[in-house]
Amino acid sequence: MKIFVTGASGWIGSAVVPELLQAGHQVTGLARSDASAQALAKAGAEAERGTIDDLDLLAKAAAAADGVIHLAFKHDIAFTGDFEGAANADRAAVDTFGDALAGSGKPFVIASGLLGLAPGRVATEKDGLTPPPSVPGQEGPSARLRTAQATLALADRGVRSSVLRLPPTVHGDGDNGFMAALVGMARQNGNAAYVGDGSSRWPAVHRLDAAQLFRLAAEKAPAGTVLHAVGDEGVAMRAIAEVFGQQLDLPVVSVPPEDAAERFSFLGGFIALDSPASGTVTEELLDWKPTHPGLIEDLEQGHYFRS
Repeated sequence: MKIFVTGASGWIGSAVVPELLQAGHQVTGLARSDASAQALAKAGAEAERGTIDDLDLLAKAAAAADGVIHLAFKHDIAFTGDFEGAANADRAAVDTFGDALAGSGKPFVIASGLLGLAPGRVATEKDGLTPPPSVPGQEGPSARLRTAQATLALADRGVRSSVLRLPPTVHGDGDNGFMAALVGMARQNGNAAYVGDGSSRWPAVHRLDAAQLFRLAAEKAPAGTVLHAVGDEGVAMRAIAEVFGQQLDLPVVSVPPEDAAERFSFLGGFIALDSPASGTVTEELLDWKPTHPGLIEDLEQGHYFRS
């Protein structure tokens, strides 16, 4: 297949592209910069210069492709306070892809999230199918959930759409996401911390396992499918902090919940969220089985702690 990939040079996209190429697919990636275009060319893919705001470009690229994998999201503005703006841009791109692919039967896979899907219990692929009502000041997260629902609804318009939910940590050597941020906070504060008793759990998946699942979704996920890229169902925050302490030779401490925002900055609202998730249905549906190291094993390899 000829597959158009947004976010192709990002952390996950840069693993998805070679996964697709090695399986014999042709890839065109959306590139925001010359550096991104060069990285795609080096990987063996073609580059289409532009951003997810270039809706005419997205429509033409989707129409020319045999399928689309949409990974791009404006994380830069989302993490600096404009989550709503990032979510709105994402929805505009998804609607554009949906219109371009309608009636084609082509695959359309988007990335979504698992964190907070079913707090306090193990979330499954059946959860989160109805977005919560809009809440003033929290429109961004609920808008993104509605985007996922709109993607699934494209199945009724002749699109083989699927939503691939990712854990808050998609880990591996070179990761600059949440785990790397927590390592930096531990260094800065002189201790490795968790909130309360540290029993809150986050799911996790290795970047290369996630990349394989995106390929399988494009190749054979049924229309209107929810997929969970889960390697670890739930890793306790205390266990993560203990590895940090061992690797950085720092004390491991508990932080009261009321101090989480001050201690963990932009992660303060999420760090104590107990949000385990299962990928059993996904594994059985697509014959997918994570084979790369789990989060704790990956942390113990030491690459997150290099200076």
